[in-house]
Amino acid sequence: MNQEAAVPPQEASATSDASIRPTRFLLAVVFICGVGTLGVEMIASRLLAPYFGTSQPIWAAVIGLTLVYLAIGYHSGGRLADRRPDERLLYHIVLLAGVATAFIPPLAAPILGFARNAVATLAIGGFLGALSGVLALFAIPVTLLAMVGPFAVRLQLHRASAGVAIAGATAGTISAISTIGSIAGTFLTVLVLIPGLGTALTTYVYAVVLAALGAAGARSRGTLAALALVAALAGYTLLTAGPVKAAGCDGCILIAEYESPYNYIQVAARQDPEYGQQVVLMLNEGLAIHSIHNTAYDGNPLDTLTGGGPWDYFAIAPFVTPGRDPASVRSLAMLGAAAGTTPAQFLAIYGADTHIDAVEIDPQIIDVGRRFFGMRDALVAPEHPNYRVYAEDARYWLATQGGVYDVIGMDAYHQPYIPFHLTTVEFFQLVRQHLAPDGVAVVNAGLGPDGDDRLGRAIVATMQQVFPQVIVIETERLSNQIIIATNANVGDGYANLRDAYQRLEHPALRRTLERVYVPERAPAITHAPFTDDRAPVERLVDSLIFDTVIGTDP
Repeated sequence: MNQEAAVPPQEASATSDASIRPTRFLLAVVFICGVGTLGVEMIASRLLAPYFGTSQPIWAAVIGLTLVYLAIGYHSGGRLADRRPDERLLYHIVLLAGVATAFIPPLAAPILGFARNAVATLAIGGFLGALSGVLALFAIPVTLLAMVGPFAVRLQLHRASAGVAIAGATAGTISAISTIGSIAGTFLTVLVLIPGLGTALTTYVYAVVLAALGAAGARSRGTLAALALVAALAGYTLLTAGPVKAAGCDGCILIAEYESPYNYIQVAARQDPEYGQQVVLMLNEGLAIHSIHNTAYDGNPLDTLTGGGPWDYFAIAPFVTPGRDPASVRSLAMLGAAAGTTPAQFLAIYGADTHIDAVEIDPQIIDVGRRFFGMRDALVAPEHPNYRVYAEDARYWLATQGGVYDVIGMDAYHQPYIPFHLTTVEFFQLVRQHLAPDGVAVVNAGLGPDGDDRLGRAIVATMQQVFPQVIVIETERLSNQIIIATNANVGDGYANLRDAYQRLEHPALRRTLERVYVPERAPAITHAPFTDDRAPVERLVDSLIFDTVIGTDP
């Protein structure tokens, strides 16, 4: 029997219609839709960051639901292509994906507004509902884009004279082109578009490209209306756009906001009853302040303090060692320096020539520190020749460039989570290798809303595997624990701090030493030490938050 005669009449018509576009155009569509698929996924993570953060659980939700949408799209696209292998239908799918993408920014805003209130009150049902709602915004465009691959395979097999004999090669080629596009979309979105254009404009770049591509292929009457709708949505969103969200702290006025490859960044001003006008730094969901700068600072070390905030306690940590003189504190490595609050205090208290290596993974935060927080490192201030700032991952930097320090401070929060690789036995072994014989390692660990100290207990249990002695003090403000590990046994560290308060004359050190609070109970070791292989930091913090909501005692 003649094989060509076996082709049903409707498929012969579809094959004829398919010839309206050359194969190169179809393959280009597959590539660009691959770019769009991962581009939209990266946009999802950025929309969520200011309200839910960028922790592993959030990424798991983004990736998991994206995979669900892809599975639905692959299945639906294949079945639809078998029923109607019409190339114009494929281009209408691409056009619809562009229109659906254009709806993301205006629809996301009210949902994220609700999410902000849910997070503020710890209404866990609202939190999860808002998270699901935001991710649902991406269901339609990602599912439609996933339909393109199997549809293109079906069309290519129609065109090939060999038919199913090359089905494997055709499917492999289409999948490879789509995957290469997805790789390009990932890096293009994260490294170029979002830092350069912002999330909303990046979304409309993809919406316009997809809609224009679909319109060029479909060439039907409705395409102009669809393009006009995309343009109208883009114009409305971009012309009426304000800040992503209001300043995330009470009594704060937003000064500036930025989107970097790592964070959504807010700079705000507020009035403090003790220190007057302050500039504060908040990141992502804004559940914590990461840096404070007192604008009245004129060289008096007292004016660098934050009234009992966790930054102040790094400077007094060396005095858990008995009889230590401030003149012996000559170096600091600050891992997670943010906009430079703790380094500024060290320079003011211990002298302008103090050796300070500050490590902050986000270059945009470093730039914000220089612009708004009075960061005076060696790059911009010759009076501080030994203060250097590095845009690196803290652990990698310490392993490859770190020296030997009197104090190694660790404050690398992605609130409310600490990066797991900065909490493990292996990491603290590395820290100890870079401590002076009488040096101290200092970790800022957050308490739960009701004083739940399980995170601190887990870190203490881990540090006790490495250091001879671990001491815990509590801050006066902001519900934090300061965990101090020593490189040698120092006896009663609390008594040593009390003695330092009596004998030291430096007013800034005395001000913080009088705000040292000893925990009411020694931290019970109920957690296995964290290791590089197993460090469930996110699960621990999630349980801390959840138990607070339902009223369970720690």
